[in-house]
Amino acid sequence: MSIFKCKMCGGSLEVQKGQTICECEYCGTKQTVSAIDDEVTTNLYNRANNLRIKCEFDKAQEIYEKIVAKNPNEAEAYWGIVLCKYGIEYVEDPNTYKRVPTCHRTQLESVLTDVDYLSAMENADSNQKLIYEQEAKEIDKLQKDILSIVHNEKPFDVFICYKETDENGKRTVDSVLANDIYYQLTQEGLKVFYAAITLENKLGQEYEPYIFSALNSAKVMLVVGTKPENFNAVWVKNEWSRYLKLMNNDRSKTLIPCFRDMDAYDLPDEFSHLQAQDMGKIGFINDIVRGIKKLIAPAKEQPTNTVVVESNNTDIAPLLKRAFIFLEDGNWKDADEYCERVLDLDPENAQAYLGKLMAELKVHKQDDLAKLETSFDESDNYIKAARYANEKLRDKLNSYLDVICYNADEKMYQISVDLMAKTKTEKDFINLAESFELLENFKDSKELAAKCRDKAEEARKETIYLNA
Repeated sequence: MSIFKCKMCGGSLEVQKGQTICECEYCGTKQTVSAIDDEVTTNLYNRANNLRIKCEFDKAQEIYEKIVAKNPNEAEAYWGIVLCKYGIEYVEDPNTYKRVPTCHRTQLESVLTDVDYLSAMENADSNQKLIYEQEAKEIDKLQKDILSIVHNEKPFDVFICYKETDENGKRTVDSVLANDIYYQLTQEGLKVFYAAITLENKLGQEYEPYIFSALNSAKVMLVVGTKPENFNAVWVKNEWSRYLKLMNNDRSKTLIPCFRDMDAYDLPDEFSHLQAQDMGKIGFINDIVRGIKKLIAPAKEQPTNTVVVESNNTDIAPLLKRAFIFLEDGNWKDADEYCERVLDLDPENAQAYLGKLMAELKVHKQDDLAKLETSFDESDNYIKAARYANEKLRDKLNSYLDVICYNADEKMYQISVDLMAKTKTEKDFINLAESFELLENFKDSKELAAKCRDKAEEARKETIYLNA
């Protein structure tokens, strides 16, 4: 006999060997169970189920996937993955007292066509199939209801992710900081998803449509926190982990971790490749607003995946389209070749030079040019693209260069600020002052340059005094 935990309420289920269907004596729900009579696998199921009930879907899914790796024909494990992917939590209906599914992770793909659902059905016995099919239809209906609301929602520019209350129900410092950021961004004309205001007139069970809509439409997510545990709080992580997955398929999206009163090294490991911002530094709000507006402006001007082919020559349009398809596939050589064929027909075609620039820099999509670490303003392809481009395309290319320049200045600024705390000699302070002076009006570089000059003079006098 195996002891499994109920998928709905977490109560203990006594399951006989070979049994795949049982009813929970605590909540009365009829459900599927694994037929595997193995203590290790049973413990994995119970651990995954416990995590899913706590809405820690990513961790639960990892365990279900381990079970599948060990038992590729295990239908119940595939079904567990489905529940995690769609963020299914079973809650008690106050009228019928039955456990009904609530969706916390809407997907555009119907659960009925999901690959893991199909694998569960393929490996299930006849009794399991009936229950899987019934539950999948309920989840599919939930999906359709959510998406019907989503279609009427206007897109967001920014999504602010943060922890609203602490363990005692009191408002967190994070929420106060998020509130300040929200008002600053809205004053700049940006549409911002901020749960405390965006969801204030919505009931708890109605949150998901608006969260899903905001996650999918927002070009920037700010994850705000003052403690490592706040960044990893269940619902906070649920939002930023979903956004990271969306970023994998949409390079126009950007996640910016914003921290204060903690070390940047204590941020979640998933943020290690991202450029975090310290909210405690002077001018943070101005910098974040400026950075966001630069990231969003190109996206608002033209959809990321849309290639605008501007040419009156009907022979050129198909060639350009093929060139940009090659770029998306990372086929740089063929992309460059097709752009050359366009230029043979139209030597002043700005789109062709843009395609050659993207192939040269190995960029899949046009808006990815803004994510490069080094400027491309000396590239011959850029110079020609800008020369023959219309005003709209020229401004867009310049906006990409502005973003690259800003990121480079930010990096140099941060390095210089960090060195200030370690520098002691006159020479080093002078070098730092010169570094800040190169940044001109970036943040408080002028003030810091003057401060380094003063420190250099103090160090010079200190040396003379010590020598004397």
